[in-house]
Amino acid sequence: MASEPPPPPSITPNAEESSSSSQAQANGRTAEEEGEAAAITSPPLPKRHTPATPGPRASRFQDVLASSLSHTLAKISWDNFAACYPTVAARAPNVLRAVQKQMVERLGVLCKKEFDSILQARNAVAKLNELESLVSEAERRRDEAGENAEPPVPPHMLPADQVLAAHLAPHLAQQQSQLNAKLQTTQAHNAKLFDEIQKQRAEIQSLVGLLEKAFEDIDGANGMMDGVVDELAAETRAVEVELAETR
Repeated sequence: MASEPPPPPSITPNAEESSSSSQAQANGRTAEEEGEAAAITSPPLPKRHTPATPGPRASRFQDVLASSLSHTLAKISWDNFAACYPTVAARAPNVLRAVQKQMVERLGVLCKKEFDSILQARNAVAKLNELESLVSEAERRRDEAGENAEPPVPPHMLPADQVLAAHLAPHLAQQQSQLNAKLQTTQAHNAKLFDEIQKQRAEIQSLVGLLEKAFEDIDGANGMMDGVVDELAAETRAVEVELAETR
C-alpha cells in the first residue's frame, strides 16, 4: 500500500503581520485604518501610460485566454485536490478547501499578470488593432471593386520598380509634406520681408522728398543772401571811401 503524501502546511499569518496587527490593535486602530494612514502619508505613485483600447480581434483574443485559463484552473477542483490528499480531506476538509481556493486564485492572478506583461512587451493590442484596420480597408476595397473586378496581382509577381515605389512611397510622402511645410514657411517669411522692404522704400522716398525740399529752401536762402551781401559790400566800400577822405 502506497503511503499518502504529507498534508500541506496550514495557512497562518507570519510573525511580521501578527506583530503589525497586534501593534495596530494596541494603538487603538484596525489594520484597515493603518493601511489608509500609510496610503495617505506615502508619496503618490507615478502615472502609468494608458494602454491602447483593444479592438474586436484584441478583445476576442483576451476573451479566449480568459476562457482557457478558467477552464484550466477548473481542473484543480475540490474532488481532484481531495483525491491527492485523502487523509487531510477526511480530517481537516476546511483547511484543505482554503488551500485549494488560495492556490487557484493565486495561479489565476499570476497567469493573468504574466499574460498582460507579454501583451505589453509585444505590443499585441496595437498590432491587432492595426490588423483590424487593414482587414477593414481590404474589405472596403473589395466591396468598391465589385464582384466582376479582376483579382489583384500578387506582390511577388509585381515588377521591381513597383515594389520599390511602394516601399518608398510613405517615406517620400513624409519628405514631401516636410518640404511643403518648409516652403510655406519660407514663402511667409519672404512675404513678410517684402512688406518690410516696401515700407522702408516708402520711408526712404519720404526722406528724399524732405531732403529735396530742404535743398530748395537752402538754395532760396542763398539767393537772398547774395543780394544782401552785395549791398553790404557796396556800403562797406562807401564807408571806407568816406573814412579815407576824412583822413
